[in-house]
Amino acid sequence: MIQAVQANIFKLINRGHERSVKAKKNILKSVLLKGGSLAISFLLMPLTISYVNPTQYGIWLTLSSFIIWAGFFDLGMGNGLKNKLAEAITIGDFSKARSYVSTAYLMLVIVAFLIFVAFCIVNPFINWQRIFNVHSSTYPNLSHLVFLTICFFCIQFVVQLINTVLTANHEPAKAAVINLVGQVITLVSIVVLMKLKTGSLTDLVIIMAGLPLLALIAGSIWFYKGNYNHIAPRISSLNFKYAKSLLFTGSAFFIIQIGALVLYETDNIVITQLFGPAKVTTFNAAYKLFSVILMFFLIVITPFWSAFTEAYTKGDHQWIKNTLTSIKKIWLVLSLCTVLLLVVSPWLYTLWLGKALSVPLSLSISMCIYTIVSIWQTIHVYLLNGTGKIKLQLYLVTISAVVNIPLAIILGRWFGLAGVTMANTILFILMSTVFYIQTNKIINKTASGIFNA
Repeated sequence: MIQAVQANIFKLINRGHERSVKAKKNILKSVLLKGGSLAISFLLMPLTISYVNPTQYGIWLTLSSFIIWAGFFDLGMGNGLKNKLAEAITIGDFSKARSYVSTAYLMLVIVAFLIFVAFCIVNPFINWQRIFNVHSSTYPNLSHLVFLTICFFCIQFVVQLINTVLTANHEPAKAAVINLVGQVITLVSIVVLMKLKTGSLTDLVIIMAGLPLLALIAGSIWFYKGNYNHIAPRISSLNFKYAKSLLFTGSAFFIIQIGALVLYETDNIVITQLFGPAKVTTFNAAYKLFSVILMFFLIVITPFWSAFTEAYTKGDHQWIKNTLTSIKKIWLVLSLCTVLLLVVSPWLYTLWLGKALSVPLSLSISMCIYTIVSIWQTIHVYLLNGTGKIKLQLYLVTISAVVNIPLAIILGRWFGLAGVTMANTILFILMSTVFYIQTNKIINKTASGIFNA
């Protein structure tokens, strides 16, 4: 029986276009690897809340936003490299691929250094206690914690580029291995720390932000010394002609990333200001539960960014059309799963967090709708990103970023925590409608003007 199931799974994975087979293999590996990472992240939340307290954990979540921002302040270099590297690999020009990788690393080092210097200049003049909405006597060392976080930010800014290289080579599962190793080290360290000493926000920042960096650094060395040696960064491969190309391609991605930063990562700050840092923990409990669906979908869609780039470069529009149809069927299934998750969410919160937190039903409903809409938008955004048709996305994300914070504040005051999520959902519905129209035009080769830019 088990052998028959395995045989059918093997047959399903190996059926279809070579590009699709490669994507399906990476999806299967990533499901297993990221499933492990997700399980660890769920274990970490109650452990870290117990190690510190909900308020300190809320401060850490807000601080961790700065680490997440590392992926948004690379001048679009990561996404620009993803497209350029995938194109170079598609045509078999590995010398050009190495030059792109080498030049991207150098540019990120320069930008990281400038960010660090700028922060050192402005940090003494910032009242972090006011930003985090806590009393200065309770958390007098917030400035030092932010400085430590920014140091980790600058390092991650550079070393996370290995994930882009792996994804551009149609092997995102290897990036998932690096992430899983970092998560395991973090979990073990938190458990050990709980037995050795009392809760410390400083120790928490070092472990949660610092240890995953070690995994990224070790992973970079491992892959560049091994299978990726042919495109590993070299000083001799630096080419500033490619720097201009990366900046040109990446500049639009950068502005989109800044807009996405406002849309995705300012919620914690808005909630901190409206309701206090303890409510950030409540908000993130709901987000983390429903992010199971989002994470699974990202596992599915991630290999297709570079696959779309390859297919579009070769003019294989029929494959793109067939693939999008299949992905939309997955969206329907995941939408049903999201509704079922909403139904059982009160029981899951109790099982997971006990009585430590109480998550309002309105927040869970809001997260449910947000998840369904976010997945639908992501389907079309990945195709647009892979084909490089991002000018319209640039305009819409910029406008949405400007509107999002005031809208989140207004709806937050009207509807509480659920209102903050509602702001994102409304904007996503509007944008995804336009992106749906644009992707159909691209597939049918009728895109023109702004829809083809």
